[in-house]
Amino acid sequence: MPHRFLLLSASMGAGHDAVAHELAHRLRARGHAAVVRDVLTLLPAGSGGALRSGYRAAVRHAPRLYGAVYAGFLATAHAPGPRPSSAPLAALAERPLLRAVADWRPDVVVPTFHLGAQLTGRLRARGALEVPTAVVVVDFAVHRGWLHPGNDLHLCVTEKAAEEVRETVGGPARTVGPVVPARFFRPRDVDGHWRALLDRHVAAAAQRTSPVSPERPAVLMSTGAWGVGTRLLETARQLTAHGCVPVLLCGNDERLRHRAARHPGLLPLGWVTDLPGLMAQVHVLLDNAAGQTAAQALAAELPVVSHRPLPGHAAAGVQAMARAGLSRYAVGKGEPARSAHELAFPGPARARQTAAARAAFRADAAVELVDLAERACPADPRAR
Repeated sequence: MPHRFLLLSASMGAGHDAVAHELAHRLRARGHAAVVRDVLTLLPAGSGGALRSGYRAAVRHAPRLYGAVYAGFLATAHAPGPRPSSAPLAALAERPLLRAVADWRPDVVVPTFHLGAQLTGRLRARGALEVPTAVVVVDFAVHRGWLHPGNDLHLCVTEKAAEEVRETVGGPARTVGPVVPARFFRPRDVDGHWRALLDRHVAAAAQRTSPVSPERPAVLMSTGAWGVGTRLLETARQLTAHGCVPVLLCGNDERLRHRAARHPGLLPLGWVTDLPGLMAQVHVLLDNAAGQTAAQALAAELPVVSHRPLPGHAAAGVQAMARAGLSRYAVGKGEPARSAHELAFPGPARARQTAAARAAFRADAAVELVDLAERACPADPRAR
C-alpha cells in the first residue's frame, strides 16, 4: 500500500537537505509519496533566516564561541540525556507543523534536522501529533538536540550512535549507515573532465610534469556548502610542499575561491555538481566536519583524513568517525600530508579504512521508514 511521508529538513548548509531529498527520492522510487519541508520556514517570519545567518556567522567568525555553546548545551559528554535546548524555537513551529500535517496527511513524519526532532518529539509526547515520527540522525556523533523520547524511532549512522540513543531515550534506534545517493558508489569520471582539469592544473602550476598519482596524491579539501574551515590556505601550502596536489572545494564562497586562486599549486573549485566524478580522480578526502561530503567519500571508498575540525558538533563527529575506523584523525608534525601519502597507496591502512567504509552502509533508511508506516497504518485504507 502506498504511504505518505513528510520530511523535515533545514537549510543549514546542504547536508540535511541532501539526506532529506535522497530519502524522498528513494521513497518515491518505491511508489510512495514524499514531500520535503524546511523546518526553518515553519518559524515566525524572519526567524528561520536569522537563525541560519547567526549560525553561519558563528561557525565562520566565532568558532570557539560556537564550540563553547555546543559544549554547554548540546554535548552529551558534559550533560548526558536529552535536553530540548531548542524547545522555545520548537514551540514556535508547533502550530505550522500541525497545519502542514493536516494538509499533507502523512503516515510518518521524518526529521533530518535536530530542531525538527525536538519539534516532533514534543508534539508526540503530548499526543498532539497522531502519526509516528522517525528521526534520521545525520551526525556521526549524537548530540542532545537529536534526543527526545517522544519520537518513535531513530535511524543512526553508526551502531555506537544507535546505542547512545537507546540508552538515553529508551526507545528504538537502528543502525542504517549514511544516506548517500547511488551515484557515489563506484563513481566514474565519465567523460574524463576531472582528469583533464587536474592535468592542466599541474602543467599550469609549473609542477612536475608527471600526472597525479598515489606517489603525488590529489587531496580533495572539503569546506561544506559555506566554504568554512580553519587555516585552509596554510594547510594547502603544507600539502603542496609535501608533494600533494590540493583541490579545495569552496562551496558557495566565491571570495574564498578567488583568494585561493592566488596560491600556487592549489586548485580551487566553486560549487561542484559532479562530485562523484571528482572523487573518482582524487586519492584522499581532507575533511573538517564529518558531514555529508565525508559520508559520500565513504560510499566512494575514498579514504578520509580529518584535520583541524571545526569546533562543536563537527569536532565531535570527526572524533566519532575516527573511533569507528572510518577516517584518520591527523594531528601532529607532518600532518595531514603524511596520512594523505599513506592512505593514497594501496596497502593495509587504505584497505582497513575502505573495508570499514563498505561495512558502514548497513541498511536502507527508506525501507525502515516504510516498515514504520506499515506498522502504524491498517492494511485496509478504508479503516484509516
